[in-house]
Order: sequence, then structure tokens, then C-alpha cells
Amino acid sequence: MEEEKKDIENQPSEEPQSSGRRHKDRRARSKALEEAKAKYAELNDTYLRLYSEFDNYRKRTAKEKLELSATASAAVMRDLLPVLDDFERALQNMEKNGNEADLQGVTLIYNKLKTTLQKKGLEEIVAIDCDFNTDEHEALTMVPAPDESKKGKVIDVVQKGYKLNGTVIRFARVVVGN
Repeated sequence: MEEEKKDIENQPSEEPQSSGRRHKDRRARSKALEEAKAKYAELNDTYLRLYSEFDNYRKRTAKEKLELSATASAAVMRDLLPVLDDFERALQNMEKNGNEADLQGVTLIYNKLKTTLQKKGLEEIVAIDCDFNTDEHEALTMVPAPDESKKGKVIDVVQKGYKLNGTVIRFARVVVGN
């Protein structure tokens, strides 16, 4: 039995080696965990950037689509303004020449067209007796004002101006008192 005791004592203890292995295993697991956390952070950052980039793209395309629609409708409105002007001239001539039935029919069509355009955002720029405003008016000529109160004001409108949804699409061509 004593010999067995000596053999056991002479054998290297496995506990220090086990704790050494455990320590290495812990370090390896800890290192792997840190690498996994770093990889997760990197992937999460990439995901967030891609998500943000896509969201910005989506918003930008929606805005561009809306602007394209507004621009297209402005072009159509600009093309219809001469038609509206022709209607007004025709109505003025019909009032002078006196065919009442024709005048009523054309007035009905004119009012219908004008109402439809107003529903789409078209509004006439009011110019007569207003202060001259370069943001809405284009001065064709300046004439002596009949009195002091008319100086710097619009005396006559040569061609009506229009806005579409608050944006000028045609300036009012006016005569200004000086």
C-alpha cells in the first residue's frame, strides 16, 4: 500500500493541467465571443446603413414623382392659357356684336373650363389697382399716373397672369402708373 501511495504521489497531478486547459478554453471562448460580438456590431451597422440608404431612396423617389406630376400639370396649364385668353376675346366680341344665343353657349363652355382649371389649382393674378410687384407682374410700359394715388400701381392689364398652386406660371403683363 505504501508503494501505491508513492506511485500516486509521484504521478503528476491532473488538476493543474485541467485548470490550465479550462483557462485556455475560457480564453478561447471569450475570444470567440468577442469576435462574434464584433462581427454582430459590424453586420448590424451595415444593416442600419443599408436600411437608411433605402429609406432615403424611397423618400427621394416619392418626392421626384410628385414633382414630376406637378411639373407635367404646369406644362398642360401653360398650354391651356392661350385657349382661355381666346375664349375671353371671343366673349368680348360676341357681347359687342350681339348674338345672344351664341354668347350664352360660349359663356357656359368658358365658365366650365375656367372652373375645372381652378379645381386643379389655377388662380388668376389680380393686378388692377394693385402695387406693382415684380414677383407677379411684368411691366410692359409706364404711363403718367392720372393722380398721385395711382403712382407705382397697375393701371391696365394687357395679358392676365396665372398661378398654379401658388407658383406663378405666367406673369401678368401690365401698364404701370408713373
